Amino acid sequence: MSVESEISRLLDVMPASGRMLTKIVSKPQQSKVIDAPFSYPWNRGGRPIYINFDLWRRLPKNQRDLLILRATSSLVGIKWFKPDLYQGVTLGGLVGLTLQTIQGDVLGMVAAGGLSAIAAYQIWRSNRSVKRELDADQEAIKVALRRGYTEVEAARSLLDGLETSAQLEGRSFLDFTELIRSQNLRAIANLSPIGVPETVKMRN
Repeated sequence: MSVESEISRLLDVMPASGRMLTKIVSKPQQSKVIDAPFSYPWNRGGRPIYINFDLWRRLPKNQRDLLILRATSSLVGIKWFKPDLYQGVTLGGLVGLTLQTIQGDVLGMVAAGGLSAIAAYQIWRSNRSVKRELDADQEAIKVALRRGYTEVEAARSLLDGLETSAQLEGRSFLDFTELIRSQNLRAIANLSPIGVPETVKMRN
């Protein structure tokens, strides 16, 4: 497997939105098999997906497909500018901060800046919640259905890819969010009758 041919293949697997918003970058020095770090709005040049191809080539094709779809869904799903309460508060706070700065009102500047910071933190937290991680898995499975996988096959491939990646990275256990994702995928793949409770899904 050459890096260039695999990147080309992965781009074909990805949905159009993923090809437009993300970029695949070879990063042999990283310990993770695949890494799609959280993307901030000031990041330019596309949202990177870093892959250690030395480890990546040791995964079966179906696991590679679902892992790239999952990484893509995770990055495409980040919404900094989707209109809602927190985005409105952030924008209002920034406008207020600008006006207070022009007027030289220090107290007003502190209040407006604090309001913006709190709202921006809420946006950041919602983009990193357990629910959003599970939603990214579900979106990856949905795209996989258009690539010829069944829901059960896609869920099983993503589950196996998650567990195999941890082994290749030398990790003996999954973190909390990965365990929740694993249980949810097991339920989708008909490997477990127990799903993830809604109270856990909504956890930040």
